[in-house]
Amino acid sequence: MERIAAEIGVAIMTVKLWRRRYAQAGLAGLADERRSGRPPTYSREDRDRVIALTLSEPPAGTTHWSARRLAERLGMSETTVWRVWRSANLKPHRTETFKFSTDPDLVAKVRDVVGLYLAPPERAIVLSVDEKTQIQALDRTAPMLPMKPGQVERHTHDYKRNGTTSLFAALEVATGKVTAQARARHTAADFLAFLRQVERAYPDGELAVVLDNVSSHKTPAVLEWLEAHPRVSFHFTPTSASWMNQIETWFGILSRQAIRRGSFRSVKELIERISTFTAQWNAGSSPFAWVKTADEILAKAVRKPTATSESRH
Repeated sequence: MERIAAEIGVAIMTVKLWRRRYAQAGLAGLADERRSGRPPTYSREDRDRVIALTLSEPPAGTTHWSARRLAERLGMSETTVWRVWRSANLKPHRTETFKFSTDPDLVAKVRDVVGLYLAPPERAIVLSVDEKTQIQALDRTAPMLPMKPGQVERHTHDYKRNGTTSLFAALEVATGKVTAQARARHTAADFLAFLRQVERAYPDGELAVVLDNVSSHKTPAVLEWLEAHPRVSFHFTPTSASWMNQIETWFGILSRQAIRRGSFRSVKELIERISTFTAQWNAGSSPFAWVKTADEILAKAVRKPTATSESRH
């Protein structure tokens, strides 16, 4: 029975039920019995029409079928369309995007970066480095209304811009500790200044720096600095695959927990908030768990799907 259940994709109890019914009534016992609940309000033909039209070209001037448009075309209710879509797992209102790297050194870079994450060289410190640019100091035009029972936190939709800052950060992969520096700009000179800070923060041992392919990371001044500091090595993520850089995860946490819902009257206040968050993070830091092997990433051709929903029409 276990083999039968596995082959047809049902539970063992279902197989037992079918055998008992067959023993009692033969083939007739396998017919569907009356079910509780409201019977479907559409026929098999209606279902087939909905599915076929959903998978066809949408009306001119649109990118996808909406339940309302499709119901009007077929002369049935919008609710029926939604029920058919649900039963067939069709979601025309959703779409997915993906990134695909065309980097000629894709394989080598993926194996290099993942190797640093999963099996770093002995006595080497692996740092994930990047910059979060143009962080805005936004000040709401009215005070925030705090959360209370039955009511979420509220703030005004409009705001005043009070300037921007760019944040350079290095995540120590083994511990989760972050070294950060806010700069007014994000030029190659600013990046080089941050590299000097990172080297001072880690005075001993080899530094393996994971970073993306932005041009400011490869200027003559930066390359000259690398030659003068042989214990520091750069390891680039593939193009269109900066998501492999673990510092991006930390930037997302910083944005959600300290910046996005904040109100800042000046860039100084914004930088102070970032500094406070970073200090608190480091006080209880722990590493991110990297679980994907290089082979698993390469098998998906560095595709990163992101599902999005579009508003209903």
